[in-house]
Order: sequence, then C-alpha cells, then structure tokens
Amino acid sequence: MAGAGAGGFSAADGVLRERLAVLGSPIAHSKSPAVHTAAYAELGLDWAYDRTELQAEELEEYLASRDAAWRGFSLTMPLKEAAHRLAAVLDPVAAESGVVNTLLRIASGVDGAPRWAGFNTDVPGLAAAIGAAGLDPARTVVLGAGATAVSALLAARRLGARSVTIAARRPAAAELLVERFDGTEEPGGSPLRVLARGLTEPLPADTTLVVSTLPGPAGGDLPLTAGMGGAPLFDVAYDPWPSPLAERWRDAGGAAHPGTDMLVEQALLQVRIFRGGDPGIPLPEEPTVLASMRAAV
Repeated sequence: MAGAGAGGFSAADGVLRERLAVLGSPIAHSKSPAVHTAAYAELGLDWAYDRTELQAEELEEYLASRDAAWRGFSLTMPLKEAAHRLAAVLDPVAAESGVVNTLLRIASGVDGAPRWAGFNTDVPGLAAAIGAAGLDPARTVVLGAGATAVSALLAARRLGARSVTIAARRPAAAELLVERFDGTEEPGGSPLRVLARGLTEPLPADTTLVVSTLPGPAGGDLPLTAGMGGAPLFDVAYDPWPSPLAERWRDAGGAAHPGTDMLVEQALLQVRIFRGGDPGIPLPEEPTVLASMRAAV
C-alpha cells in the first residue's frame, strides 16, 4: 500500500495539524497541493495538504487506516468510482453520476473505523469554468467515456445543453452513458439528448463545444477528423500545457482552453467542503481566496 505522505505536524509548535491530500495515479504532476495550500493560507488555516500515489484496489485499506488527523481527500484517476463505492453517504451529484472526487471525514462507525461523505465537485467546477470562458454548450461532444466524461456530460446538461455526443474508443462504454443519461434533465430544464459515436468519426457539423476527458498523452494520437478545430476545445488535461491535443487543435485553427480553469473551480468547492461541510456555502472573503488559488496555478 502507498505511504501516507509527509506532513501533519506544525514545524512551529509540534501540534498535530488537520491533514488533507490528493490521491490518484499518476499524481506527481498534480497542482492540487499548490492550489489548496494557497486557499488555506488565505483563510488562516494551518492545514497540511499532500499528494499520495494510490491505485483503486488500495483505496479501501488506505481510508480505513487513516487516523483522526485526516480531514478529507481529493480523488483523481483511477479512484473516482471506487470512492463512490466506499462513501457512506453521497451528495446528489455524486449519487447520480456514480463519481466521487471528494471525501470528507464524518463520524466514525460503531467499530471505530472512519466513515466518509462523498461529493462530486467536477460537475459544478467544470460547468463554472465553461461558463466563465463564455463557451456555448448547446451541442457538446465529449471525448472519452470514463468517470470524468460522466461529469462533463452532466456539466453540459447543467448549462442547458440540448445534446451531448460521447465519442469513445470503446463503443460499449459510450452506449452505457446513453442508456444512463439520455432523456434526463435538470430541474426545470428540457430532456437532454445523449448520443454515441466512435472517437475517430467526424464530429457533427453543428457541434458548439468539444470537451476532452482523455489523458494528456492520449490526445496526441487522436486523428483530427472533420469538424475538429472548428469548435472550441475545453481540455481537462493541463500538464503539460498546451496538451498534445490542444496544440494540434490550435494548429488546425481552433481555440483551446486549459483544464487548470476546471481544477481551480472544483478545488474551490472542495475547500468549501473541507472547511464547512457544504459545497454551497461560500468561504469568507471568497473572491480573495479564489484569486490566490488561481495565482498558485
């Protein structure tokens, strides 16, 4: 099992600190420690936020062995579905998506083992980033069919998309998302049309936005078929930036937006959760905190 990472005690007085970390694999590139540390410094919280390399099969044992100093975790690939399974309670977005990217420690069970509340901040975080960039999600194409693709689909639906096309190498995975989400809707919204197509098939001519959830290197080998470059790209990858796909997209004449925008927006909601237990309650002086988080990227 992977180690717990460094930190946990204040160098100044030796007092046990609240501990947080981002978990996943690969994890060395993650900017989450810098982003979160900037937020807690701005809030005057002496909290330690680390990173730990962890595989999905290690997550259950890892969580069960955390002592009372551990307040919560951010989760990235490949842990988001395993975290959903292990969470004792789920927020509505996590429950619908089947994806958890945030775990908050709650009261221990009768056996003394820690219990965790699961949240999905990817959906509102990506929706906020797309909205802030002024992009039109009306007819969105999502590249990929994994956990982050589910969040991208729901983010587009939240922003009022009329259709989302899942373009994936694995047809069965794309069809599964069609079965789960075609015809669903936001409260007061219209039913969403969800379709599936191959990753290398030409994009629909009326595509208004492409969201890539592919790992950074995978985009380098993706053929730029008809329509790619014509619609703006939001690439959730950010290291390196521009990603191989974003670089080729721009060479084809299209605009490409970095995943760091999503990283900061979803991290802001995680900070709300870790501090107050609710992603809907703003932080004190939140604009200043958000500016510090953006500067850390």
